[in-house]
Amino acid sequence: MFVVLSLVACAASAAEPPAGKLSAQAARGRYLVQIAGCNDCHTHGYAESGGKIEESKWLTGDELGWRGPWGTTYPANLRLTVKNMTADQFVILARSPLRPPMPWFNLRDMQDGDVKAIYAYLKHLGPAGEPAPAYVPPDKTPAGPFVKFPEPPPQ
Repeated sequence: MFVVLSLVACAASAAEPPAGKLSAQAARGRYLVQIAGCNDCHTHGYAESGGKIEESKWLTGDELGWRGPWGTTYPANLRLTVKNMTADQFVILARSPLRPPMPWFNLRDMQDGDVKAIYAYLKHLGPAGEPAPAYVPPDKTPAGPFVKFPEPPPQ
């Protein structure tokens, strides 16, 4: 089974931030998460609802797989990912080449302060949710729903 989605830019959610005042750095991170489209994949239902997901559920990953020649990948629960990381460790991870369709190159090109602001926002949100499903290699079929990328055109 597979699901076909169109990737669209989403409007910012009108949801209020979770309890506790955001630091200036975390507020910048919240803004960057919204304009960079992080929620589009890393928040279940965000893209489909036009960004109308309560903020307490943001960045908790998704069970929708992204399948292509690389296998099937899943948007990570970023709030659990950073649970035991330092800001510097997050910068290294964010700039590491990751399997498609994660646009890691966008994070690679961000200034250190911007990546650390996203980290500060993730830490402000705190851990929540469950880990995303594990990677499925190309020779295996995922159990849940997935978006199938077409084969690349011949060279």
